[in-house]
Amino acid sequence: MAPPTRIGLAGLAVMGQNLALNIAEKGFPISVYNRTTSKVDETVERAKQEGDLPVFGFHDPESFVQSIQKPRVIIMLVKAGAPVDQTIKTLSAYMEKGDCIIDGGNEWYENTERREKEMSQLGLLYLGMGVSGGEEGARRGPSLMPGGSFEAYKNIEDILLKVAAQVPDSGPCVTYIGKGGSGNFVKMVHNGIEYGDMQLIAEAYDVLKSVGKLSNEELQSVFSEWNKGELLSFLIEITADIFGIKDDKGDGYLVDKVLDKTGMKGTGKWTVQQAADLSVAAPTIAASLDSRFLSGLKDERVEAAKVFKSGGFGDVLTDQTVDKSKLIDDVRQALYASKICSYAQGMNLIRAKSIEKGWDLKLGELARIWKGGCIIRAIFLDRIKRAYDRNANLANLLVDPEFAKEIMDRQSAWRRVVCLAINSGISTPGMSSSLAYFDTYRRDRVPANLVQAQRDYFGAHTYERVDMEGSFHTEWFKIAKQLKD
Repeated sequence: MAPPTRIGLAGLAVMGQNLALNIAEKGFPISVYNRTTSKVDETVERAKQEGDLPVFGFHDPESFVQSIQKPRVIIMLVKAGAPVDQTIKTLSAYMEKGDCIIDGGNEWYENTERREKEMSQLGLLYLGMGVSGGEEGARRGPSLMPGGSFEAYKNIEDILLKVAAQVPDSGPCVTYIGKGGSGNFVKMVHNGIEYGDMQLIAEAYDVLKSVGKLSNEELQSVFSEWNKGELLSFLIEITADIFGIKDDKGDGYLVDKVLDKTGMKGTGKWTVQQAADLSVAAPTIAASLDSRFLSGLKDERVEAAKVFKSGGFGDVLTDQTVDKSKLIDDVRQALYASKICSYAQGMNLIRAKSIEKGWDLKLGELARIWKGGCIIRAIFLDRIKRAYDRNANLANLLVDPEFAKEIMDRQSAWRRVVCLAINSGISTPGMSSSLAYFDTYRRDRVPANLVQAQRDYFGAHTYERVDMEGSFHTEWFKIAKQLKD
């Protein structure tokens, strides 16, 4: 009988396999299980090839659970929803009081809270853990966002601290997020911010390519250059890589052959829905979601282009000559300023939820664990962490002194890019809505007074005044009628 392993992992699609190999490589013997047993053998084979790693495969759930040392810890990496409930049912049948299940998938946070309650009735502990970094991150070191039972976290902390991405100046990219479904919620917003980042980068590409007429070679060199400064990040780095890759099935570059239709799994949509539920403005993230919806209407867009071309509307409306190097510099600044707005929205959403649920989430600590391993890892997160270190109760990243100065320095370039795009007929919904967010937030008086007056006129919703306390109602209709008579 082999000695018991330290931990188990169920669900061996690529993410699961890679995380299991990562855990084993860090010196923790691991048991693995998958409903389709060929995946178990595949994982064990990979473990042999990748350095004789201590990975032990099991074809049935009972022997899998029994092989793990007590209190047992099992990570599940299966598809969100019903498959998770099914896996819990299968495994918990053989588990004992004090054992722990960790869901590492992109699960809706309320499902995690429901499961944590159900598990505790069986005497089992439960964690919902966001895992970011994709397949490569899972293998080399992801960013981990565990939430739920603190006791469960303590049982596995030694493993997570070694398995997570390691950032030289700020440590492992993992922390106990908080109670309940907070780990899943934070990962969901991380993905929403990721949607925003990707959209803003796509807009920068569109303006440079369509208006600036940059070639793929030029785009690769621009993004590589940007990746040495304030925009240094995983997404900018992979964007530069993409522009350099030739098509293996024909001439030219692969990026030009990829169909312009973006898929999605749901975390971005959940983020926007949550923002609406909590009355938190998240226009940049919402714009990125709308852009994905519109990208899906490929056939309709092809037809629409024909209709408007016959009316003299080309793809780009004005064929103006632009100063390339000036445009590149302006777009870099517009991208950075827009990005600040997007992260401000994401952080405000996390804070609002934290207050609603009493999670007491630490925003600076979230910025820290996103600095490595995850898809939105960026040098820029250092600044966000510093902003919350300076003031943990910062109302909005935009008013942090460092960010406020950066936005003021860049706002002229930002406005030039948005105006150029509008006049050229190139849509930049992410950059435009970020700018609108900034311009609304920085004004002490907005035209909401008119909207509230309208609400009182037709629905007697009352209004407050700027010059005295209390709520007021005016018979607008009667007064207006008298004035007309």
